[in-house]
Amino acid sequence: MVNILFIEHDGNEHPVEVSTGGSVMQAAVTNGVPGIDADCGGSCSCATCHVYIKEEWLGKVGELSPTEEAMLSLSTDRKDNSRLSCQIPVTEELDGLVVTTPEFQF
Repeated sequence: MVNILFIEHDGNEHPVEVSTGGSVMQAAVTNGVPGIDADCGGSCSCATCHVYIKEEWLGKVGELSPTEEAMLSLSTDRKDNSRLSCQIPVTEELDGLVVTTPEFQF
């Protein structure tokens, strides 16, 4: 099992424990984490699963694809550590991952 800590923009924390194989977005949705809308269901065709990755985890979550880059470019809240949680597979290496949700999803 992999532990992921979701932190809402206002500081509320939601620790979840999930199996490997799904995405960080699926982990949030399955566990009722607020702030992850996931309107497209994980097909990387919206940006409503936007999260901020804690800096020390950036090297472990993989690179942005051109499609993810395009979707993130639509977000007014984008930062250097922005990612779409649907594009981050849950692996054993991500045990302890910390992500924060923006105030709004677009």
